[in-house]
Amino acid sequence: MASLTVENYLKAALQIAMRDEVEWISTGQLATALQVSPGTVTSMLKTLADSGLAEYRPYEGARLTREGQSLALRMLRRHRLLELFLVKTLDLSWDQVHEEAENMEHAVSDMLIDRIDEFLGHPAADPHGDPIPAADGEMRTDGSECVPLSSVEPGAEICVARVTNQDPEFLRFLADSGLTIGATGQVAQNSAEAGIVSTEFAGRTIALGHPAARQVLVRVGGLGLP
Repeated sequence: MASLTVENYLKAALQIAMRDEVEWISTGQLATALQVSPGTVTSMLKTLADSGLAEYRPYEGARLTREGQSLALRMLRRHRLLELFLVKTLDLSWDQVHEEAENMEHAVSDMLIDRIDEFLGHPAADPHGDPIPAADGEMRTDGSECVPLSSVEPGAEICVARVTNQDPEFLRFLADSGLTIGATGQVAQNSAEAGIVSTEFAGRTIALGHPAARQVLVRVGGLGLP
């Protein structure tokens, strides 16, 4: 049975690979994601390689093996289903569930996760819009394209589909501004020079800097979520 630390490393590596659409992950990326030193990451990557969960190359980083990816997807499935379960059944807000799911995901059984999945109706996404892996590891998606809010032209109708930054303070700011999953609005202005996107949601004007707007993914056309 993999340790909690191993599971966290594998899940973090998978999320980086999926986010950046890369195969190899650098030690620096993992160190930043897990808030540990590069030396600590290097030691763990060697351990993962010895266990057959990853391939490791000095100065290049690591990539997950098929076994490592399978375990990482299993942890990601647990985490995202638990987040949605806490929102749906205990009425926790989307800024409260990440840490709770982090604590719970290592303790629950696959049987319980499968029952939660069934209870929730086999959902496609968690409270932040992140896709949920099915039991076979396939990502559930409705097939529609999402783009960063920072890239949308003025005048476009948009629907908030996903938020990649799960910092509680950032999520609370979005919720207070009305930029929650499924919210529809319009891009009023997008200034590359000023680095600001101005949007209108439910009669309110919300301005985001481009770094923040890149972390909000939208569907262009205002199509709502299923």
